[in-house]
Amino acid sequence: MKKAGLFAAVLLLLSGCTNTTKEIERGMTLRTRLLQSSSCSFHAEITADYGDLLYTFGMDCQGNADGDMTFSVSAPESIAGITGKITQENGSLTFDQQALFFSLLTDEHLSPVGAPWILLKTLRTGYLTSACVEDGQLRLTIDDTYKEDALQLDIWLNEQDMPKHAEIVYDGRKILSLNVTEFRIM
Repeated sequence: MKKAGLFAAVLLLLSGCTNTTKEIERGMTLRTRLLQSSSCSFHAEITADYGDLLYTFGMDCQGNADGDMTFSVSAPESIAGITGKITQENGSLTFDQQALFFSLLTDEHLSPVGAPWILLKTLRTGYLTSACVEDGQLRLTIDDTYKEDALQLDIWLNEQDMPKHAEIVYDGRKILSLNVTEFRIM
């Protein structure tokens, strides 16, 4: 793990990405707003990378103050309308004559349908490891836990400091990406 951390630090230096107080404060401001809000909503276009296969689908998501998330699949049309709820303890899917199955990722711990929930959970409680401006956009790197096998999320924010794009990395490999639109904090 120490080698991976050193490698990441070298990559940050080579990319011109350095931590500054201003960028870290912007990331923490987003976290504070999320923690103080009653809810948030957004649309996510999710791509799951299984190495030999890519799956892409859309979800309309709403998170509450407890960290729970409800969602509705919007694309592809063949599975549109499937709804679900994800909490820290469990998740559920509701569908009518439709099936939504994706193999688990990250050593059988993460389903692609859980990616938006991981994004919100990590923004709310993760370990912010770096923040920098890249091509005019703020990029946050956040680990979802303090554990050795943490998921790393690279999250780019738009001009209003709301999530625009995120990549979920496990064991050095990008496994999921999310393009986020219509992110609103209420």
